[in-house]
Amino acid sequence: MVKTYRDLIVWQKSMELVTQIYKITKTFPKEENYGLISQIRRCAVSIPSNIAEGYGRQSTNDYLRFLKISIGSLYETQTQLEIALNLEYLSGDEFKMIYELSREIERMLSSLCKKITNN
Repeated sequence: MVKTYRDLIVWQKSMELVTQIYKITKTFPKEENYGLISQIRRCAVSIPSNIAEGYGRQSTNDYLRFLKISIGSLYETQTQLEIALNLEYLSGDEFKMIYELSREIERMLSSLCKKITNN
């Protein structure tokens, strides 16, 4: 039973994604501190943050809206991960690991939105 947003597996996975992104971006070139590193971290942090904020709202419509914002932030994160791969800031293995986690979160968010919409 879900008592708080912290009990949501999608929130837990999103927190894992943020942690992995922070670890991986530590190895990016220093000149990216105010560019790609800042941007990718900011949108990754937005994913679990919006899940939590939406959960805390007393409205189903607000919850859905915040979950959709999380999905948008996730897509932004995926895009920036691909940019990092193209710039060779990430190895293929690093990209694959973190991208698969992001796809799992994507499926979970989509499923949660459908579940809320159907209730």
